[in-house]
Amino acid sequence: MKPAPFEYHAPATLAEAVELLRRLDDAKVLAGGQSLVPALNMRLAQTEHLVDLGALTDPGLHDVTVTDRSVVVGALVTHADLERDEATARALPLLRETLHHVAHPAIRNRGTTVGSLVHADPNGEMPAILALTGGRVDVRSATGERTIEAADLVVAPLESSLRPDEIAVRAHFDLPPAGTVDAYDEFARRSGDYALAGVAVRLWVAGGAVTGGRASFVSVTDLPDILDLTPALRGVTVHGGPPELPEEAARAIGELVAGHVQPETDIHADAEYRRHLAVVLTRRVVLAALARVGDGVAQAQAQAQAPEGAA
Repeated sequence: MKPAPFEYHAPATLAEAVELLRRLDDAKVLAGGQSLVPALNMRLAQTEHLVDLGALTDPGLHDVTVTDRSVVVGALVTHADLERDEATARALPLLRETLHHVAHPAIRNRGTTVGSLVHADPNGEMPAILALTGGRVDVRSATGERTIEAADLVVAPLESSLRPDEIAVRAHFDLPPAGTVDAYDEFARRSGDYALAGVAVRLWVAGGAVTGGRASFVSVTDLPDILDLTPALRGVTVHGGPPELPEEAARAIGELVAGHVQPETDIHADAEYRRHLAVVLTRRVVLAALARVGDGVAQAQAQAQAPEGAA
């Protein structure tokens, strides 16, 4: 199928783009277009005006910047750009780890991370990561700029809190606090397919033990909200060997996750199978995070035991 007729606009500056949105009654914004264009082609979405941001020349829209607080991603930065950015990988490894799972390489080469956030798809990975890191999105209209916190960005599946006259111009993924470790994993039937379930986890560790934890989910909740894992994980010890999850902690994680997620049955999997996947994946991702802490413990122990003057 082909899209319904629309008028195409290619503004040269952000000011022109927001002015178009101010005066047009029915307009959609196109950045990477990897979600919008298929929807238009299949007549799942229609618009009278399409505002293409691809030609914008404003500084910062194509940039990734690491500050002392966050990774700042411009509106026209593609998933592939962000995935390849070495400064980002050092500052917030969770982003690269998650972006590797986003769709197919061809889609990552054109799809934008900020566009994915405001698309608000519960099957998308990036809204869950923004929620887990406590990030935010800056949006602009003809009357000015405002910031939307991650918790307020998605109001319903495929519906963000942006007003019709606003454009998302950058996203901030906050850096992990000291003493935290992150991990992400998902399960899809084929690489690049939407995940049947995905889980991102952040753990707080001090004195060789977990003091807190939180998780955010993909494909099994309507909104990218946060589940507090602290009641299940507080006191779990970390050491230099293979990670272990006590039976009591594993059971408590299962109860928390099973009660939190709200999966739906579709042609790919039924709700109970998705719930089971969410539980299994959460335990697996927690173990992956513990392993990273353990690797650091083992390295520190090895350095402490090395003979004086050893490299």
